[in-house]
This record gives sequence, structure tokens and C-alpha cells, in this order.
Amino acid sequence: MIKKILLGMTLLMSMVSCTEDYTDWGNPQSNPQEEAVSFGDGSVTPVDVINLANVKTEKVKVASIVAPTSSDAAYTPNYKINFDGQSFDIDADGNMATAELTSYIVDKWGKRPTERDIDATLDAWVSNGSTAVKMATSATFQVKAIPEAPVIEDGYYLVGDMFNVEAVGDAAAVDGWNTVSAKQAFKHSDKDVYDDPVFTITFETTKDNQYWKIIPKKNVDAGNFWAAGVVGPKVDGDDSMTGLLTNGDAKAGKIAKAGKYKLTINMMDYSYTLEEVNYDPFIYFIGSTDGWKSNDQKLALVDDAKGVYTGYVYLADPNAAGFEFKFQRAQGNWDTAIGAGTFVSFGGAAIGVDNGNIGVNAGEGVYYMDVNLSEGTITATKVETMGMIGGFNNWDGDAKMTWNAEEYCFEATNAGVTADGWKFRVNSDWGINLGGSLNNLTAGGDNIAVAGNTIKLYPTRKTSDNIYCTVK
Repeated sequence: MIKKILLGMTLLMSMVSCTEDYTDWGNPQSNPQEEAVSFGDGSVTPVDVINLANVKTEKVKVASIVAPTSSDAAYTPNYKINFDGQSFDIDADGNMATAELTSYIVDKWGKRPTERDIDATLDAWVSNGSTAVKMATSATFQVKAIPEAPVIEDGYYLVGDMFNVEAVGDAAAVDGWNTVSAKQAFKHSDKDVYDDPVFTITFETTKDNQYWKIIPKKNVDAGNFWAAGVVGPKVDGDDSMTGLLTNGDAKAGKIAKAGKYKLTINMMDYSYTLEEVNYDPFIYFIGSTDGWKSNDQKLALVDDAKGVYTGYVYLADPNAAGFEFKFQRAQGNWDTAIGAGTFVSFGGAAIGVDNGNIGVNAGEGVYYMDVNLSEGTITATKVETMGMIGGFNNWDGDAKMTWNAEEYCFEATNAGVTADGWKFRVNSDWGINLGGSLNNLTAGGDNIAVAGNTIKLYPTRKTSDNIYCTVK
């Protein structure tokens, strides 16, 4: 009996055609393809573009199937649909699991709601209960689908009462509802907004009961603040510290109590969280470098729960007064300045000085500083060498850079960095390294994928809130 069944399967396989078309998965087809393709002596017909936001069922139809036939009507085929070497169950009506289609698209392209064209084939299998045999494979067709995701803009601004500024002397008043500045921009990572939908902003309000809304960057760029897409709570005057947002008929939220706040929005689920913060975004270096006159070098807050600040400062002593400095929480404000008395521990080259200043014992140079205000610790690491390492030198050894004290930058010429990846690192060690976006380099960031010969690295945040570099 088993021999008879296997012989029947062999005859089935000889009676139907099977194609093994090669597909270049790195260059998917994008032209519409709605005509039926061969499937043995049956066919497969693609459906129209599937908008997964409108699919509320566990299965979704991706094709219409006319089954290939055989001389033995006793066999009912089972089907598999194949994407990029992965196989999924599909029924005779052309329906596959919605979750599996969604997962495949998100894993391959992310959640951005853009039409994705997937090259696909169908397999028909027959089984006698213990053995399964593929009886036919279709020609390649396309499944076109758009993943479900909300509208997420590339950037947002916070507007509201807290940004109103009254006219003083010749200075004009500022309308915090209809103008924006850099300090009103939400911060975001370098990732696609559909891979990282979280935006944050830290701000201060000096009065109670201050109202706010969120304006998409596209509205600002178009010069039309109140065009469609404005984001806010669903209830006017909502002073909840957490809640949901809407971009349709958005109302104004309310900050009930004056203070400093961090607003976090997750635009994938349109949620928001407000939390009071005790630490400013930056602390400002001031000291002997330029005779205690300038406070435009700064460290950035990297842990707002502990008050950890990191960054680079250039420390010199042109007046032979000692390599000393302090930090200001607000530029020009000595009342809340951070001096030696703030710290219980000094690490690296950092020392406490009897007059209350902080000092270093390693002389003039650029220092990487790690300041933890909650634990009272400060560590200063002198940058003996700033180097570049990457594919251009086989990740072996550092191409050294030179400090330019006039421009406050490290520079190198004829560097020959290549687009296959490279980074900056301090003292030929991976303990302190910089990577990521050219205009926002971060500790331990991704490899830099920009080629060039003349490199300038600006690490002190003297002219920008970010550490950045130029590559030419």
C-alpha cells in the first residue's frame, strides 16, 4: 500500500510544472503586477495593496489561488507562501496570518507606513499523513502591503505660556504660542522615527497653570503653525502628568505647578509623560583658561536621575594663576556654582583646591570630565591623544589629531577616512570613544560612515549644544 501511494506521488510530480525563479531580494520589484502567474496548471493572482491599518481580522487575503491539478483527486494540497527564504502557512483561499505578514514587514523594513512590495512564491504540498511532497511552485508574484503605524513627524516643537516673554526696554515681546526657538525643539536620536518614536524636551515654567501644545516641525517649516497635525491632550486643560495625545482636534495640556519638567512623548502610541527634574541640561565650565571671563564650554546631562554630566573642556593657565575652574548651573550665576565643596571624591587628574576651586594636576590640555552630582564625584581624564580608527587603517592603531586652541578643535589633514566606518577615541583606548551623527557625536555611538581627508572635531560644546565634527 505504501509503495502504491509513493508511486502516485511520483506521477503527480511528473504531471505538474515547477518553477525556481531567482529573485534579487536586495532590489525588490516595484512595478504593479496584477496579472495571474502560473502555478502548475493552476494560477496565482495578486490582490490590491493591503493597508494593514484597515485589517481587523486574524487572517488577511494576499492572493487568489487556482489550485494545480493532478490525476489523483484524492489529494488535497496544503499551501505555503514564501518571502525571502521564509515560509508561512496560507489557506486555499489565499489568506495568511495577519500577524505573520506584519512581523515580516516590520522586521525587514521597520514600522514606517510606506507601501512595501514583497516578492513571493507559493508552494503546493500533498501528504499521505506521514510523508509530504511538494507538487508545484508558482512563478514569482508580489504582495503589496502598508504596515499599520500612526503619523510620526520628523520633529516637534513645544509651544505655550511658558515661552511667552514680555517686552523689556527695546526688546520685543515673544509670543510663545506662535513662534519657536531651538530651546523649544524636542530632542530625538539619529534613528528613524518609526524605529525610535520617543521624543523628549526639558523646559522650565516660572508660573502655575501654564498651557501647552505640540507643533509638528513640518508646520513650522511651512510657516503655518496651526495646520493639520497639531498634537495635544484630548481634554482641554488636562493637568495629568501622564496621558494620551491626539493629532485631531488637539486640546491644550496644563502644567499646574511652576518648576522644571521633562516631557517625553511616544508617538507610536501617542502617549506622554511629564516629570519634574532637578538637574539642568548643562553645567558651564568657567576658570583660568580665559581669566574666569567665559562660561561657554559645557558638559551635558546624560543621566537626569543621578545628575551625571559628561563632556570635554580645554583647560589652560595663561595668567599663571593655577589650572583651576568651577561649574555654573546657570551661566553667570555664582550663587549656585559647583566648586570643590560639592564633591567627596576626585578621580583621575581632578583635585580639590583650598580656595574652593576645582583643579587638575596634569597641566594644560583637553580633559574628558565625568561629574556625578548626586554622588559627589568628579573624574578628569587628560586627552593625551585624540585619534581616529576605522576601516581606513584596518582598525589597527590611531591616526593622531592635533589640538587647535584658537578654534577649540582637534584637526587632521590627509586623514583618508572612508565610508566603511570609523570613530574617534581618547588615548588609544576604547574606554572613551565618540561616534554617531557628524552633528551630534555621542559616547560609544555608531561608526561614522563619511569619507574625507580634513577632519575637525569640536568636543567642548563651546559653540553648540552637541559635540560635532566636520569632514571634508
